[in-house]
Amino acid sequence: MRSFQRNFSVSPSCPLLPLQLPSPMETHVWFVLPDEFKSVSLLNQYMELLSPCEKENVLTMRGDQLQKRALLARALVRTTIARYQINNHVVDPRSLKFRKNFHGKPELVWESDDGQCPSPLHFNISHTSSLIAYGVTVNSPIGIDVEEKQRKIKNNILAFARRYFSLYEVEHLSLISDSEVQRQEFVKLWTLK
Repeated sequence: MRSFQRNFSVSPSCPLLPLQLPSPMETHVWFVLPDEFKSVSLLNQYMELLSPCEKENVLTMRGDQLQKRALLARALVRTTIARYQINNHVVDPRSLKFRKNFHGKPELVWESDDGQCPSPLHFNISHTSSLIAYGVTVNSPIGIDVEEKQRKIKNNILAFARRYFSLYEVEHLSLISDSEVQRQEFVKLWTLK
């Protein structure tokens, strides 16, 4: 994984660097550490990238930290997609349009000479309080998930696992007698899903 620039602002003094689209067998993974973003002016710049609906969604979240993570997530999506050389040029992140597919997952509205068609660019985003991760592929759906390393599970791990895991995975977890090791293994399996 390469890091191209420390922040993803779009000011004239720090333009977005263009990127090549991932190859068909490649996944690009980007991440942001929300705690590293302390500049109010930088966060205000990111807010200006969002659509009115996205701004409203961010501002209606309860709590400054939730708002900040939502803002950073949307800004990361917009600036990263904008940097990919779509039709051989970098686009303005503000100009990107999104819609929700039939599963409710956001997808890029792709404009071609014949009108709108399905976007070859697929993305997915996941975040915790300390990390926002974002994956991008071409012509291949993607899912990404991050979990808190010290995630607290309120319910019985095995009861929860029985709802979502295979019989083999539940059996594997049930053979672990140390509750902390069992919890760690559960989080590992859950993240892989």
